[in-house]
Amino acid sequence: MSFEARLIELGVELPPPFDYPSANRTGCVQAGHLLYSSGHPPPEDFGVVVRGKVGADVSEEDAVAAARATSMNILASVRRQLGSLDRVKQVVKVTGMVNSAPGFERQWAVIDGASNFYVDVFGPIAGQHARSAVGMFELPRLYCMEIEAIFEVLT
Repeated sequence: MSFEARLIELGVELPPPFDYPSANRTGCVQAGHLLYSSGHPPPEDFGVVVRGKVGADVSEEDAVAAARATSMNILASVRRQLGSLDRVKQVVKVTGMVNSAPGFERQWAVIDGASNFYVDVFGPIAGQHARSAVGMFELPRLYCMEIEAIFEVLT
């Protein structure tokens, strides 16, 4: 089954790709067989919490939903760059940065929202990836998180 078909099967509609505020940045850059995504925030107007500190302003449950939506935001940029998610061979690495309140130490659980979504879409082999999940004191525009990913792609 194609990855595009899998999105339909899951009932997932990707948000519009995130537009970066400066022309010197883009959602993805391909180097050889690797596609690097920029850091993406949760999508605006997508029914998830976008701003605040996780563990204070944002519940862990809401942050997991925001991480899932953020991974959709990344896939929208990947689709824009490649033309189709069917050109993805493997999710290689996911890095999640969580805007964390003092004492919040479950960043790993928050970024599971993204990791689990990638496995849902790409399956247990192509979706499994290396990962980092870290807490940050502040993030731009008070976003509750920023996630970036690296994909191996078919050329």
